[in-house]
Amino acid sequence: MGESVAKHHRHHQVLIVGGGSAGITVAAQLLRARPGLDVAILEPASVHAYQSGWILAGAGLLPYAQTQRPEAAVIPAGAVWIRDSAASFEPEARRVITAAGVALSYEVLVVATGLKLDWSRIQGLPQALGQHGVVSNYSHPHIATTWKAIRDFRGGTALFTHPATPIKCGGAPQKVMYLADDIFQATSGVGVNTHVIFCSAQPKLYPVEAYNASVERVVERRGIETRLLHNLIEVRAEERVAVFEVLAEGREPRREEIPYDLLHVVPPMAAPDVIASSPLAIAGPGGWVEVDRFTCQHKRYGDVFALGDVSSLPTAKSLAAVRGQAPVLVANLLAHIDGRPLLAHYDGYTACPLITSFHDVVMAEFDYSLQPVSSFLVDPTKERWSMFLVETRAFPWVYWHRVLKGRLHESRFLKPFGPLVRALGLARRGPP
Repeated sequence: MGESVAKHHRHHQVLIVGGGSAGITVAAQLLRARPGLDVAILEPASVHAYQSGWILAGAGLLPYAQTQRPEAAVIPAGAVWIRDSAASFEPEARRVITAAGVALSYEVLVVATGLKLDWSRIQGLPQALGQHGVVSNYSHPHIATTWKAIRDFRGGTALFTHPATPIKCGGAPQKVMYLADDIFQATSGVGVNTHVIFCSAQPKLYPVEAYNASVERVVERRGIETRLLHNLIEVRAEERVAVFEVLAEGREPRREEIPYDLLHVVPPMAAPDVIASSPLAIAGPGGWVEVDRFTCQHKRYGDVFALGDVSSLPTAKSLAAVRGQAPVLVANLLAHIDGRPLLAHYDGYTACPLITSFHDVVMAEFDYSLQPVSSFLVDPTKERWSMFLVETRAFPWVYWHRVLKGRLHESRFLKPFGPLVRALGLARRGPP
């Protein structure tokens, strides 16, 4: 009888739903802070991906092998891996029902599922992806074909898009474009046969004004045409036509058709369906887990916390944001278990290394104030070769050996060396 019950019901002190960057980071930090804590990770995938490395790998800047490892290899020692997925959430009963029909009860729940790529919200896109010039670096199965199409491109209109929804790594649509433009320039006679257009549903290129000014200079230098408030709604692949809904203040939305020869699409994104349809979701679009912006605690269920892409935290969705959120969540979760006040506060820190060429990066870091901050004590709005080296050489190692091991942000060690870095000139642009 006991064995039969065990197959259908399990209890853990802390249940983490999601074994991606956010879930593994929280588990590792919890077990560092409190060894012996009963922590379980619910995650169906057998492979763990370093998604920040997909652009680097596709562009030939990082070996593909360095973008993934077996999930079993990143589960922290002391954590239990439940290889299954969540089918429903029952926060009133403090339990999650898995796809296999197992009821997982908990004292505290951490939701870290990440988000879903909603390809079907763009009419014609799912069928078109990977053919008729339609590509996307956001689709892991299509990364190789995406960059092959970019390298094989021999002129015409290259169209890059950014959707209306929040997305993971908000700078990635531009990163792909700038690297592609470098390739076009090298293969098309200084780009004379290529017309690059960036269509974004957003009102400006970057939400932080200081960084927006930086990328405006980049697109001007490159001669890239930008069309803001252009939201991709349909792809007519056989005709090679992209259809946009164009929004303008005080006017009715209108449709605009743009012919293309190459179309790189970043799909709309939202919370996974199992989250959006659950009591944990915030009312309104996206279906994100509704948490307090400072404590990461759910606004209606005190024994639920969330972080990362699936959360409603009002900052850019990125790995750097997870690194700012995880220590706060861990401190507040342990305080909740102990019956203490939740004193740790998240300041909205996030970052997106904006790759602007094959030798430059704008290390865009900011917080809830939408003001630039810098872990390196240099002007973060400038394109820098040193930051390119950090992004392409240092960060992959940091991810596997520090982030997933529960280590805190390196800025604690780097900031004291800021004056020395400046004195040595390491922050200046280097050679191409």
